[in-house]
Amino acid sequence: MTFSVDFKVRDYECDLQGIVNNGVYFNYLEHARHEFLLSKGVDFAHLAEQKINLVVIRCEMNFKDSLKPADEFCVQVSVERESKLKFAFVQKVIRKSDGKLMLDAVVTGTSVNERGRPFLTEEIEQLFS
Repeated sequence: MTFSVDFKVRDYECDLQGIVNNGVYFNYLEHARHEFLLSKGVDFAHLAEQKINLVVIRCEMNFKDSLKPADEFCVQVSVERESKLKFAFVQKVIRKSDGKLMLDAVVTGTSVNERGRPFLTEEIEQLFS
């Protein structure tokens, strides 16, 4: 099942061309990932207290079209295991007015312990079962 978070473009997220600045999409994607993880019981604060950090190690974004002020859209999130130490969030930005794909992305991550060594936490492992 795909998780989804709703958004609406705010004027200040747009550049002089009147479209959402490319860097803003990183924020949309990150917020949706965090909401997805929280919905699955993965708590960043709790992990940080244990000196475990979830980190992004690669991000690939394919821009298809531009969002504009007041556009309503959703960011969809699903997760896939990439390897023993990596997982990938597969994300899509979909404009609600017409269902058009505006962006697709794959964000690869891992978790690291207090020594900076990668591993997958039990909470992350449970996302794949």
